[in-house]
Amino acid sequence: MSEKLTTLSIGILTVSDSCSENRAEDRSGTNLCRLIREENLINGSVAVKEIVSDDADKIKNKLMDWSDVKKLNLILTTGGTGFSQRDVTPEATKAILEKEAIGITIAMITQSLQVTKLAMLSRLVCGSRGQSLIINLPGSVKGSEECFRFALPGITHAVDLLKDNSSQILQTHTHLQSKGVHQDTKQLKSGHHKNEHRYYGENHHLYGDNQQGHHGHHDHHDHHEHHHHQHGLHHQQSEVDATKVAHRPRESPYPIITVEEAVSTVIKHTHVLGTEEVFYKKSLGRYLAEDVTAKDPLPPFPASIKDGYAVVASDGEGNRLVTGDSTAGSVPADSIKPGYCMRINTGAPLPPGADAVVQVEDTVLVRDADDGRVEVEIKIMSLPKAGQDIRAVGSDIKAGQVVLSKGQCLGPSELGILATVGVTHVTCYRLPIVGVMSTGNELIEPDEPLREGKIRDSNKTTLMTQLEEYGYPVVDLKVGKDTPTSLLTVLKIGLEKTDVIISTGGVSMGEKDLLKSVLQTDLKADIHFGRVFMKPGKPTTFATINGPRGKTLFFGLPGNPVSAVVTCNLYVIPTLRKMSGCPNYQRTLMNVKVEKDIQLDPRPEYHRAVLQWTDDDHLPTALSTGNQISSRLLSMSSSNVLLMLPPKSAQKHMVTKGEVVKAMVIGRL
Repeated sequence: MSEKLTTLSIGILTVSDSCSENRAEDRSGTNLCRLIREENLINGSVAVKEIVSDDADKIKNKLMDWSDVKKLNLILTTGGTGFSQRDVTPEATKAILEKEAIGITIAMITQSLQVTKLAMLSRLVCGSRGQSLIINLPGSVKGSEECFRFALPGITHAVDLLKDNSSQILQTHTHLQSKGVHQDTKQLKSGHHKNEHRYYGENHHLYGDNQQGHHGHHDHHDHHEHHHHQHGLHHQQSEVDATKVAHRPRESPYPIITVEEAVSTVIKHTHVLGTEEVFYKKSLGRYLAEDVTAKDPLPPFPASIKDGYAVVASDGEGNRLVTGDSTAGSVPADSIKPGYCMRINTGAPLPPGADAVVQVEDTVLVRDADDGRVEVEIKIMSLPKAGQDIRAVGSDIKAGQVVLSKGQCLGPSELGILATVGVTHVTCYRLPIVGVMSTGNELIEPDEPLREGKIRDSNKTTLMTQLEEYGYPVVDLKVGKDTPTSLLTVLKIGLEKTDVIISTGGVSMGEKDLLKSVLQTDLKADIHFGRVFMKPGKPTTFATINGPRGKTLFFGLPGNPVSAVVTCNLYVIPTLRKMSGCPNYQRTLMNVKVEKDIQLDPRPEYHRAVLQWTDDDHLPTALSTGNQISSRLLSMSSSNVLLMLPPKSAQKHMVTKGEVVKAMVIGRL
C-alpha cells in the first residue's frame, strides 16, 4: 500500500539539574534527536530541544507552552521519572494533561520489564493536551531509547486521532484490515521495529471493530459511515420503520410557536459549562469564571513621570551637584542628600532620599566635565514640591486589587492587563464543543465531481466556519444518509464527542425527513419545539438528549442554506455564548432605515441586508441583498444584518423606503 505518512513536529525536553548549565552533557536528549534526524525512526523533525531543572512549575510551563502555543505534535520528556525526591516529571506532566494514554505507558513498561526487572520502578506518564501527545521517557540514554522504540507503534496514529486527520486514520485502518490484525501483532511481538510507525495491531481493538468482514459491505459512497464505525462505535440498528411512507403524518404534530417563545425555550434549557484553566495567550475571547487580582502593586516602586532630576524638595531652587543617574530598569545605588540631585528618566525608580522630580526643561547646566560627557552641576529654575512628578507605589494598581471581573470577556487589552499583573493562567468557562452534520442522500463533499442527482454540501462549511469565527471548537460529523440507522450512527458519534449538535435538513414533512423520529424513538430525546412562525426557518427543531457527556443540545435547522444561517444566528450562537459564560449572550439589535419598499410576508421575516453609512445621517441605511428565497445562499454573501420585518396585516402590507426597522447584527460592520 502506498502511504502518505503524517509528518510530526517534535519537542524534546530533558529534565535534569546536572546538565542544566552544560548542554553537551544532555546525552539522552541528544540521542533522541539522533534517532529522529539520522535514523529516521519516525516521520518527523525536532522543532525544539531544551533542558529544564527538576522543578514541577518549570516543567508544567514548558509543556503547556509547547502544546498550547507552539502546538507541537509530539513532546518527549527524558529524566525525572524515578523515585528520588527531586523526580517530579510524572507529577508535572499529569497536572497539565487533558487525557491520559495508559496504553502507551503499559506498552513501554511491559516491554521494559523483559529487559530489566527494575523497570517496575519507572513512573512514566503519557497523554494528550490539545492536539499534542506527551510521553515521559526515562533519563538514561539506554532506557529512553528503548522506551521510545516501544512506544513508536502507536505514536503517529495517536497524533492523527488527536488532529482528527480523517484520511490518515482511514488509511491506517484500511492497511490493517488488508494485512490482518493478527499478522501485524505477530510482527510486533517478534520485535521487527523497522517501519514500526506503520503497524498498530496490538491495540487495534481500541480503535475499530474486531469483527472480521464487518466493513466489507460499504462502498465509497458510504465512506463517512465506514469512517465512524472505524472509531469503535457499536453499530446500532434504528427502531424507526421508514418503509410505510403512505402512513407518514400529513400534518405536523408540533404546534407552531413564535420566535420569542422559541428563543425563550432554548435559553431555558441552556446551561453554563464548567471551568478550566487556560494559558493567558490562548484565552482571547474567553469569559472569566472568577475575578483576577493583582499579586503586586503597579508601579512596584516610586517612579518618575518625567525626564529630569530627582531632588530633595526642601532644598528649593538653586544650584545642585549631580550624582549619577537612574534609568528605567536600573536600581539606584546612591541616595540623594541635600544639595545634590540625580538625573532620572521616565519610569525609572526614585532614588532613596529624593521626594520630587524636576523636569529637565526647568533646569540649566552650570558646569560639565569630560567635554560634556559628565554633568557636574545644574541650576533648578522653579520651586519643586514634595511628590512632584512621581508615581507612588500602587498608584495604578494596588496589590490585591481586582483588575478583571468574573464574566468579563478577555480581549487584547484584558490580556495586556494579565501580562501586567503577571497572571499567566486564568480560570475560564469551558467552550462548548459543537458537532455539525448534514443529512441527505443527494449530498456529496465539495471536492467531489458532480454526479447526476447530487449537489455539493455547502451547509456544513458555512456553519462550521461561522462558529469557528466566534472561536468555538467544531467537530465535522459528516453526512447522515436518509436512513434511520445512518442518522442514528452519526448522532451517537456526536453525543460522544460534543456538547451541542447542529443538523441541517431532515426536519420537514418529506418521507425522508426522519430526524425527529430517530431522536424520539432511538435516543429518547425531548423535542421542545418542531415548528416556528418565521421566514425563513419554519421547520426549526430544538431537542435535548441525555447522552454520555450529560445533557446535549440538538438544533435541527432547515436544509435550505439561508434558512440554516438565519436560524443559526437566531438560536445557536446565543446558546453557545451563554454556555461559554457570556453574561450578555443575545445578538445585538439596532435601528436602521430601509433603502427601498419591501413587501411583507404573512410570517415575521428575517431579511438579509448590508448596512451603509452616510455622513449626513445618524442612522445607517439597510440595502437588501436581493432575492430572498431560502435556497439562495448568494443573498447571504455580503449581508451583515437581518432586518426583523413584521408579518403582513390588514393595515400594513409593506415596509416603505426610509422606514426605520430593527436589525440583528450578524457580521462585521
